[in-house]
Amino acid sequence: MKRENLRHLLDRPEELVNRCHYLEGQLEALIQEQSGSEIATFDGTLGSLLKKYQTDPDSPYFSLRPKSRKPYDSYIRKLIRHVGGQRLNEITGIDLKKWHNTWSANGQKLAASKMSRAVIDAAVSYGIMTRLPECLELREVLKAASRRLPLPKRREVVITAEQVVALRAAAHAAGRPSSALAYALVYETTLRLWDVIGQWVPIDSPGISDVQNARTGNKWFGLRWEDIDGNLVLRYVPSKTSMKTGLSVTYPLTQAPMVMEELANWPEERRTGPVVVYEMNGRPYLSEVFSSMWCRDRKAAGMPDHIWARDLRASGISEARAAGVATDDAAKVAGHASTKTTSAVYDRAALEAAERFAEARTSKRNKAE
Repeated sequence: MKRENLRHLLDRPEELVNRCHYLEGQLEALIQEQSGSEIATFDGTLGSLLKKYQTDPDSPYFSLRPKSRKPYDSYIRKLIRHVGGQRLNEITGIDLKKWHNTWSANGQKLAASKMSRAVIDAAVSYGIMTRLPECLELREVLKAASRRLPLPKRREVVITAEQVVALRAAAHAAGRPSSALAYALVYETTLRLWDVIGQWVPIDSPGISDVQNARTGNKWFGLRWEDIDGNLVLRYVPSKTSMKTGLSVTYPLTQAPMVMEELANWPEERRTGPVVVYEMNGRPYLSEVFSSMWCRDRKAAGMPDHIWARDLRASGISEARAAGVATDDAAKVAGHASTKTTSAVYDRAALEAAERFAEARTSKRNKAE
C-alpha cells in the first residue's frame, strides 16, 4: 500500500481521524487477504479463538455485513495484541475488570470497553457452537463480571428542525445538494444514514448490484429512486433488517416538507439509480467522504463538534415522540421489531415527556379543586 500525505488535513482534525480510520481499515483488509483463508488452529488461548472465529467460513463472523466487520477486525487485532496470549481456562472476572480499565482508559471510553467485551463474547459463543470446552465456563465468567462493569451512557443529542435547515443551507452553499437531500431524508423519514447514502461492500459479498467500482473492487447497495413510487411513497427494506426480520419501512414523502424542498433540485430525468450521489465523481459517497462533508457543513451551520450525522435519525424519532406520536407508530416507521429499541435508544424526547407528565398531574389537581 502506497503512502498518503495527510498534511492538508492538519487543521481539520475530525477529517484527519476519519481518513486514518479508512486507511487503517484498508490495511487490515489487505493483511487479512494476504494471510490466506486457512482456518486458524485453536491452542487454548484467547488470541487463537479470536483468529479461529475470524477465519472459519462457518463462523457467525461471516454473517456480519461488511460495514460491521470493520470494527470487529479492528478490535480483534487490538485484543490479540493486548490479551491474545491469555489461556481461556485461566481468565477470571478480575482479569476482565483490569482489562476494562485499560480498554476504557479508566472509565473515559466506556463504549470501547463494551465493544471489546462484545467481540470476545461473540468469539466465545462461536467456541461453544463448535464445542470448545473452555468456552462454556468462560462465558459464565464474562457474564458475571460484565454485570458489575459500567456501560456507556445513551446519547442525548437532539438535532432540531432549525439546525437541519441550517445544515442543508450549508451543503447547498458548498455546491452539494446531495448532502442536503441526505440530511433531509434521514431526519424526515428516520431511515438509517447508511441506508440513505448506501454502503460499498466487497464485490464477492452476497447480492447483485449494478453499481460497481472496478478500481476498488466494490459494489454498492442503498436507497434508489426505484424505491420511491410515482406517488412519492418511499418503501424500503433497511440493510439491518433485510437479513433478520425483513421489516420494510414506508413513508409518504409528500408529508416530509424538507425532502419535498430538496426534490425540487432533482428533475424527473435524474431520478434513476442511487438517490444520493456525490457531485465530485457521480458515484455514491464513500462513508469517510460523507463524514468529511458532514464535518464541514456542521461547522458552517454553527453546530458543536459532538453532534454526529447519525444523530439525525434519532432526532427525527424524538421530534415525533415529543409531538405525541405513539411508540408503536414510531417503531413501525423506524423499522424496529420491538418498541423497546425505539424508546430505549432512539427516543430522546425526555424533556417533552416530563412536560406532558407534569401537565397531566397539574390538570388532574385542577379538576379535583
